This record gives sequence, structure tokens and C-alpha cells, in this order.
Amino acid sequence: MPSPSRIVDSHQHVRWHQRNEHELVADLDAHGIDYAWLLSWCLGPAEQSPDHANYLNPALTLPDGTHPGIPLSELLATRVQYPRRFVVGFCPHPAWPNAPQLLEAACRMHDVRVCGEWKFRLNFDDPRCLAVFRMAGKLRLPVVLHLDVPWLPHPQTGERTFQPAWYGGTVERLERALQACPETTFVGHAPGFWREISGDADASPDPYPSSPVAPGGRLYRLFDSHPNLVADLSAGSGRNALARDPAHAVTFLTRFADRLLFGRDYYGHELHDFLQPLPLPADVVEKIYWRNAERLVAKPS
Repeated sequence: MPSPSRIVDSHQHVRWHQRNEHELVADLDAHGIDYAWLLSWCLGPAEQSPDHANYLNPALTLPDGTHPGIPLSELLATRVQYPRRFVVGFCPHPAWPNAPQLLEAACRMHDVRVCGEWKFRLNFDDPRCLAVFRMAGKLRLPVVLHLDVPWLPHPQTGERTFQPAWYGGTVERLERALQACPETTFVGHAPGFWREISGDADASPDPYPSSPVAPGGRLYRLFDSHPNLVADLSAGSGRNALARDPAHAVTFLTRFADRLLFGRDYYGHELHDFLQPLPLPADVVEKIYWRNAERLVAKPS
């Protein structure tokens, strides 16, 4: 693979996993990343978990033990220190009163350029979510979506088993949101999204399947049918979906080169290490690593 002329990390967070903003910038530097989309994650009552103590900022823990997540204030404090290294994203919780108006105010007052991360225990096609998505479309903000399905087949019995850590619902609900908000650009992300690269997703009990990619994956139809859908390759889920079948990965990345974004959602170089040996054309590399991101969101000045 030719080396990209620049790199944009389209999915990143700050003050989490026991690292501060200075360590995040050092990590960007270590991996040759020009700048990152810095995303919020606003937790409501339904999203609270004791696991958050392992990776969210302890300084924000409330007296009752709950946590607000990664609020907009954390991102703005980081951008003040490193204005040329971050594009700020923000997604208010759709259950908050007047959430669309909060998004609009954040865009006008704080130069928010991405609606994200959307990561809530609500269905994508919930009317409150659609209202936020439509406001994002009006403001020309791409919406970064986290999808974790609420049901998976049991590994032994195949019986449908509830997954407590679900976000967004199903791929069918995602498609309803795509249809309801054609003026909004959605960025697909997370295990529930990327498992749909394979036609056997409904039969797989593993959130991160490792079997070869089977024909008929619903992602193909979603990309072909909905021009307002793009996706980021971040976290283990994007890389895992490609690593299931490297030959298929080359075909997929080339076919949808205009719709895919390099991103990490963490620190390190695993995605880059996977992509580097693939025989990808130079124009595909440039689109994935930075051109698509800058087509959606202008770089920080």
C-alpha cells in the first residue's frame, strides 16, 4: 500500500482509558496523525455501568456514583490547548428536552462540526433520535453512530439471547433512520454495524465474528441504496471485519473507497498495520486516510 500523504483520525475521545489530552496528542504524533475528530459520549440513566470506572475520567464521577460520560466541556478544554489538532463533535442525549436545539447551539457557539458520538440505549428510529438527526442534517454535521445489536444467538443453543450493552437497535432500524433523514450523512461504526459485512450475521453468536466473510452482507445493500451512509473503520470492529478475509477486504475497500474513513477510537496502530500490506491503489489510500473526512468536515484552522 502506498503511504498516505496525511492521516485524519475520524473517531477519537479524550480523557479516558487513564490518559489525558497531552498523552493523546503524543499518541497522534507517534502515529503520524495530523488531527482527529474528537467525539463526546453523553450518558443517561440507561447507559450507566460500573465498567465506566475503568475508562472514564474519575474527576467527573458524581456523588451518587453515576457518570456523565465524555461531555462537550472536556472536548472544548482540549481544543483550547491544541486548536489545530482537533475537530470537536457533540451529540446531546436524544432523551434530553430540546436536544436538537442544544445541538444547534453547540454548533453556533462552539464550532461543533460533527454530531457524535451517538451511543445510546434508544432505537435509531425513535422520534427523539430522528429529530436530532434532522437537525444535524440541517447543520450539515455528519452523525457518528454506534450500533450494538440487542439480540444474538446463543453459542450452544442458537436461541436469541438479550445483550444488555446494546446501542441503537438493529440494522433494520438503522435503515429506517437513513430513509427518514435523507439529508443527513450517517457514519456507521461498532460491532453491530460491521458484523453486517457478512451474509451470515444473523447466525453468528459472536459480536466480533472471525469466520470468512460470506456473500450477501447487508452492508453492501445499505451502501448501494443509501448515498447518505458512510462508515469509519475504527475500534476493533472495523479492523476485525476486514481481517476476517484480507482478499475480501481489498475488494470492499476499493469498491467503497468514497464511503470509508480511517479512525481508531483508541490509541495505537493496529488498523494501520493491517491496511499497510494490502495492495490498495494510491487514490483509495488517500480517500480513506483523509480525503473523505475532509470532504465531510473541514480541517481545523
